[in-house]
Amino acid sequence: MSAWIGKTAFLLGLVVFVAIRVPHDKRSKETKIAESRKGVLEATLLALMGIGGFLLPLVFIVSPLFSFADYPLRLLPLSGGIVCLGFSFWLFYRSHTDLGANWSNSLELRENHQLVIVGIYKSIRHPMYASIFVYALAQALLLSNWIAGLGCLVAFVLMLVFRLRPEERMMLEKFGQPYQDYMERTKRFIPGFW
Repeated sequence: MSAWIGKTAFLLGLVVFVAIRVPHDKRSKETKIAESRKGVLEATLLALMGIGGFLLPLVFIVSPLFSFADYPLRLLPLSGGIVCLGFSFWLFYRSHTDLGANWSNSLELRENHQLVIVGIYKSIRHPMYASIFVYALAQALLLSNWIAGLGCLVAFVLMLVFRLRPEERMMLEKFGQPYQDYMERTKRFIPGFW
């Protein structure tokens, strides 16, 4: 019964995740790109996120292909997964809303790109990454399968390792000292800590 609840919560969460992202993605596409640092690595990382966060879980939910890696889902992880899911959506929505037209799915700067240091960005530099990390934790807690459950977390850690520094370097090049000052005032993911 818990496994069914976990799968259902994940699927509903996936719908909410997409519902939050789609309007911002549409708006982003309406704003011209001023600078792009997309490359093969960037495309690979985004593809891995799609595989780990969407494809593997969906295969697990609709087929027995990964059943050899199943384990029982207990109430505590299930409850923790639901809490993580809710928090990740709030943070994801807040991040998109505060960024407005400055958001991009990849390493790009839009025309008239502004440095956003208000709202959630006043407290942490990368709340969207933080929200995706919490979402990946939710997936790991909700899907009782070592492959599908951990897929997003593994892909996200790889994305973070290879994308975070280039993104911060791009922002430093674009905004200079104001971004440097912002970096000194804020932590990357957890206010006052990390």
